Amino acid sequence: MAKIYKKTSGNGSIALYLGKRDFVDHVETVDIVDGVIKVDPAELEGRKVWVYLACSFRYGSDDLDLIGMNYRKDIWIQRQQIYPVVGTKPANTPMQEALLKKCEDQGHAFTFNIDTNLPCSVGLQPAPEDVGKACGVDYEVKAYIANEADDPDEKINKKDTCRLIIRKIQFAPGTIPAGPQADISKNFMMSDKLVHLEASIEKELYFHGDPIPVKVKINNETAKVVKKIKITIDQTTEVLLYQADKYTKTVLNEEFAEEVKGESTLEKTFTVIPLLSNNKEKRGLAVDGRLKDEDTNLASTTLIRPGMDKGMQGILVAYKIKVNLLVSSGGLLGGLTASDVGVELPLVLMSPKPADVTDIKFE
Repeated sequence: MAKIYKKTSGNGSIALYLGKRDFVDHVETVDIVDGVIKVDPAELEGRKVWVYLACSFRYGSDDLDLIGMNYRKDIWIQRQQIYPVVGTKPANTPMQEALLKKCEDQGHAFTFNIDTNLPCSVGLQPAPEDVGKACGVDYEVKAYIANEADDPDEKINKKDTCRLIIRKIQFAPGTIPAGPQADISKNFMMSDKLVHLEASIEKELYFHGDPIPVKVKINNETAKVVKKIKITIDQTTEVLLYQADKYTKTVLNEEFAEEVKGESTLEKTFTVIPLLSNNKEKRGLAVDGRLKDEDTNLASTTLIRPGMDKGMQGILVAYKIKVNLLVSSGGLLGGLTASDVGVELPLVLMSPKPADVTDIKFE
């Protein structure tokens, strides 16, 4: 059997089993969350065993909880009674069948269906000096012993619980559209001549860590000089839950000393690679959700299905490439009289789809 993830409660009465911790959002559907809970009724003392799946937004540190402030907001939550068994259950998956045989008569299967409108797992990178869990959206499967599923007056002891963090993730679609193109023509004071700039990328979507070739065409009809070309990639993060907050952080900034003299042209491809490893110090940068301290990457672009409620997404992430020309007048004062000519291109960054994952539709 494939790797199994297990967490046992402090008192040993319940144990939570999952066959995987990554669940794929196919845009139209999401993988079901299937697991098994092993229950030893000897120590329950008449109480019941429950399990919930929660999608939550963390917007503060654990320290806030110590002073009575809630630092988590549940976006969505579902609960099930596991023991004693009530009602009918859906058919078991092969993974559940294998685990139930191992747990014998103490095993109880559960299944959750994640709403398609819910966000993917994403975090906001803390500063190097920050401690505790990062802000962001996460998913938690938690089994617990209690008299009622959700009684605010009932205090649940930590030793009566066990939990596992899971991720809701999206992969790149199998079919990727052609890339965008942008152009601009700009004239300057006391001149009717123009500087033409055109920029394009081959594909609309690139995988994390892959080189991105940016094709640049310049037609300089003026007497001015293009002194250099600057390419930047910006990540725009929109936090929707606790307040309306939208900000942009540059994840790549490269300059190329390509000089284009007056009345001349240039056509060249510049290759750039935006990486999280070059942005480790930037607090608030959006990154893909992580499990424990494993490596991750820049947050994937948020794919929004038509009609989807953006407010439920928690954090929206988008990227754009900016190509700028520094144009100077030349001579001794050229640097003091420089102007910018620039265009922007939308960019989609995602992880490649594993071979065993069904294609998603790309809108």
